[in-house]
Amino acid sequence: MLKIKNYIGGELVQPASGGYLDNYDPATGLIYSLIPDSDAADVERGVEAAKAAFPAWSRTPAEQRFEILMRLVALIERDLSSLAEAESIDNGKPLSLAKVMDIPRAASNFRFYATAAMHTANESHETVGQAINYTLRQPLGVVGCISPWNLPLYLFTWKIAPAIASGNCVVAKPSEITPMTAYLLSKLCIEAGLPPGVLNIVHGLGPKVGAAIVAHPEIKAISFTGGTKTGEDIARIAAPMFKKLSLELGGKNPNIIFADCNYDEMLATTLRSSFSNQGQICLCGSRIFVERPIYEKFKADFVARASKLKIGDPLEESTKIGAVVSKPHMEKILSYIGLAKEEGGTILSGGNQVNLEGRCSDGYFIEPTVIEGLSHSCRTNQEEIFGPVVSIMPFDTEEEVLGYANSVKYGLSATVWTENLSRAHRIAAALDSGIIWINCWLLRDLRTPFGGMKDSGIGREGGFEALKFFTEEKNVCVKI
Repeated sequence: MLKIKNYIGGELVQPASGGYLDNYDPATGLIYSLIPDSDAADVERGVEAAKAAFPAWSRTPAEQRFEILMRLVALIERDLSSLAEAESIDNGKPLSLAKVMDIPRAASNFRFYATAAMHTANESHETVGQAINYTLRQPLGVVGCISPWNLPLYLFTWKIAPAIASGNCVVAKPSEITPMTAYLLSKLCIEAGLPPGVLNIVHGLGPKVGAAIVAHPEIKAISFTGGTKTGEDIARIAAPMFKKLSLELGGKNPNIIFADCNYDEMLATTLRSSFSNQGQICLCGSRIFVERPIYEKFKADFVARASKLKIGDPLEESTKIGAVVSKPHMEKILSYIGLAKEEGGTILSGGNQVNLEGRCSDGYFIEPTVIEGLSHSCRTNQEEIFGPVVSIMPFDTEEEVLGYANSVKYGLSATVWTENLSRAHRIAAALDSGIIWINCWLLRDLRTPFGGMKDSGIGREGGFEALKFFTEEKNVCVKI
């Protein structure tokens, strides 16, 4: 059975403890590889390797960093098929999704930041007759990146690419639930000629590896994507140490549909924004609000389409709904469906675990679930479920639906469907969300800031915002 290794100081190494954790294939429920059960000793090794590499890497010209990272891009693209298959097996997502979204986006992350680092510019200000002030942006040193399990390589590279491109050295922890593509990436880093110690990948559990990264006094910044509760714990530890923090946390995103929308486009996109990756995307629209004149039509059409989504083996190209990531997560999702019933909701479609035949007979599959009849303030509509579960409810006025949309503690994203240009701008301005899509969903430009409000986190990733986060500003004032 394959034993995943840590990547420290440019080498693939065993965990210091010699211990390993089981890694499950969600589609079969079977153990298929072993993960290092690393601890603070492995994190310390990663920090030492990063510290040793930092002086040379921070002085490496952006053009040379670009060349190394672009070799890595070429290798990811070369291995797209095998990486996509590994992601599908490790996460349970449909292979077709990994091929068109996860792995291409990982390559794009490195390409974007390799290029962006060559186009950063510093400001200068002339105090006429007295002085010239200019700004230096310098890498922080050793930084920590902790990524989640839902989009494993996609979000892992989203963090490490800007950190490395801006001259930092990284100690990174992928999710212990989905470690495989990070392990494969470490092999590609060696092949690409990334200098030893620039990137160090330490696998293991959050309370052991993640906590050690957050608490390490020589790690200057933490970029984390994951649950809000974990984000609170990180902030509690890191803030008194005055570390820079970027926290992209939970979401309970509204999808607001007005009667004047482009109905066919809205319906197709809403199906995707509800159930892509089994609803395990922080940007999925899990609360669907529909203007009353089209509510009954939408309900009938949406339920009909949701019930036809093919649930199956993630490795089959025709599969639209794969497995959720783990047995505990499946049980959590099913418990929320039970809660929705207790709160007076009606299950219009789905609501059950699916038992497939063949190799996936013991996998973690749940039907796409549509629920009606819930109050906007009930737990089902207030708490993050992170699965193939959506609620639908009608509304009559803009004021009413804005109250529903903004009622949750989260503020990550929102989607608005309307052909009324004035309304689109008006609603966008009033929504408490960091990302708002008008007549689209998950249409991303990597130059734009990404992040949420309220309990959805602090800071922004993406574009030059990420390069700014991983650098320290220094004002230099030269008297004339």
